[in-house]
Order: sequence, then C-alpha cells, then structure tokens
Amino acid sequence: MPTRDVVLVGASAGGVEALRSLVAGLPTDLPATVLVVLHVPPTGANALAAILDRAGPLPARPAAHGEQLRHGEVLVATPDLHLLLTDDHVALGAGPRENGHRPAVDTLFRSAARAVGSRAIAVVLSGALDDGAAGLVAVRAQGGLGVVQDPADALYDGMPRAAVEAASPEHVVPLSALPGLLAQLTKQEAPARPATRELLEEEIAVAEFDLTTTGSDDHPGEPSGYSCPDCSGVLWRIEDHGLLRFRCRVGHAWSPDSLQDKQTFELDGALWIALRSLEERAALAREMSERARANGHHLTATRFGDRAVETGEAARTIRRLLTSRALRGPDGERTAEAAAPHTHSAPQGPDDETSL
Repeated sequence: MPTRDVVLVGASAGGVEALRSLVAGLPTDLPATVLVVLHVPPTGANALAAILDRAGPLPARPAAHGEQLRHGEVLVATPDLHLLLTDDHVALGAGPRENGHRPAVDTLFRSAARAVGSRAIAVVLSGALDDGAAGLVAVRAQGGLGVVQDPADALYDGMPRAAVEAASPEHVVPLSALPGLLAQLTKQEAPARPATRELLEEEIAVAEFDLTTTGSDDHPGEPSGYSCPDCSGVLWRIEDHGLLRFRCRVGHAWSPDSLQDKQTFELDGALWIALRSLEERAALAREMSERARANGHHLTATRFGDRAVETGEAARTIRRLLTSRALRGPDGERTAEAAAPHTHSAPQGPDDETSL
C-alpha cells in the first residue's frame, strides 16, 4: 500500500522563519518528499533552498523540471515559476499567476491533489490574506490530509486562519509540533483516492498553460461582473466545496481576500492620481487668475479664482480620505490618531510617499 509520502508546504509573510523551524525538526529518515512554495517577488533571489539546506538535516535544493520525487529531500519552488506535480515528477511552469503570485501555494496544492491524491499532506504556514485555502480544499477533496499551523502561533495568521475556516483540516497545531506530526503522518497508509473532479482537471490545465483550455469559450463558474486586476478581463465566479473564488479568461485566479486587497491597492493609486490632477488643476487656475488680474481682466480673474477654490476643496476631500485610510489599522479599525479630531489646512504642495 502507498503511504502519505508527499508533503506540500505553503507559506508567505513570516514564512522563512516558519520554514526554517519546520525543516530543522524533520528526521533524517523522513519517508517522504517535501515540496515548498514561499510567495516571493518574481525578481527575488533564489536563496530559500540554501537557507533550508543549512537549517535542517534533509538536503534542500531548487526544484528542477522533470525530476522524480525522492524521499528525504526538500524541493523548493524558484521565483516566477509555478511548482507543479505530474504523476511522481516535478514540473515548472510559467502559467497565469494566482492571487498575484507565481509560484503560488494553491497551484502546487491543486496539482498535487490531482497527481498523488491521498498520498498528499498539505501544510499551510504563516502568511497574510487567504492563499492556500483553495488548494487545501482540493487536497482534502482528493483524500489528502490538511495540516495548518495554529493561527495563534503564526507570525501572520491570515493564511492559517483562512485555511482552517475553508478546509476544516485534520490537524491544527503549533509550529513546534509540526515536525513530529509529519514524521508520524508520513508513515500512514494512503487510502484509495476518489475520482478526479472535472473542475480540478480544468484548473490544472490552466496552470500548465494548456492553450486548448485557456483559448476555450467554456469557463468554469459564472461571470461575476468583477474585472481581473492583472489583465482587466472578466472574472468568473467559482463555487468549490463552499469556497468562493474567481478566475479570468486567460487563467489569473483570485481568492476573495486577495482580490479585495488588490482592489484596495488600485483604489489607493487612483486616489493619488486624482489628488495630483486636482492640485495641478487648482494651481493652474490660480496662476491664470493672477495673470488675468494683473492684466486688468477682473471677470476672468474671478472665474479662474472660483475654479481654483472649487478644485482645491475637491483635492482636500481626497487628501482627507487618503489620510483616513492610512491611519486605519491592519484590521480596518481606526487607530487612536485617526479617531481624534483633525483640522485640515489647504495643501501647500505634493506629499512625499515612501514605498515599502
């Protein structure tokens, strides 16, 4: 009988620390392959494998396209390529991003659910938003096990909390207990797997960039009326085991929290553009008013002056909105500073912005 010998680990914010702790406690004779996805920028350095190789007893290295799974190894996704499983082999793909990420946790989990079914153990560690929840649902639907770091124990509890709520995993434990738990679970026999669902096959074909799927007019779900932040195409609404998510025509996928986070980012950008445009318009109107007054054209000067006042007030309204949004805490609640009364003066010039 096959055993549960494929361990999938997904993490995002706070994930490096969690991954180091996890691999440090794994036994040297672990009867499984460990595959790791950490959400990193596409231009990020490929240093995670070296970090994990030094942190624990198992050899860790970047995953290579086409290689076969071997027990006692840690294979790490590389920046800007999805890490996928096809049968017992690794595949690297440049398919559409999921929740803005490539590699993406959900993509690995979903491909493993199809490839190895009940042999998979999917682990969700520290991270923001709700990445990993949809993939964990897919793994459990195909007979695999779900293991989630206790949200109270995670540096960032968004991903663990979403996974617990969406997928009802078999195990929710603190990070310190994970290595021992995985050592036990990987020795279990894997039960017979259910038939692969059609939706799972379709979404994996998208991740693999199968042109017969991405070019088809047949899409899972129903049009949502929302647009894809990556390509501006229509997003289709997908209901999967009670979990709502979205995918566009060319394959970009979004979970609700990640979609709203991206919309918030775009809204902030639009507000800053509007503020800049209004302040430029007000400044031009003031200049034209002064020139008209200097030339004795008082009616024209008054008209431009009124326009400057009206446009300046609109700019102050947007500035107050931006200030209010900036002073909200990570949970959306107003901070003490934001809740205090403010007096607003007319803007004297553009604000300095710091990009973190």
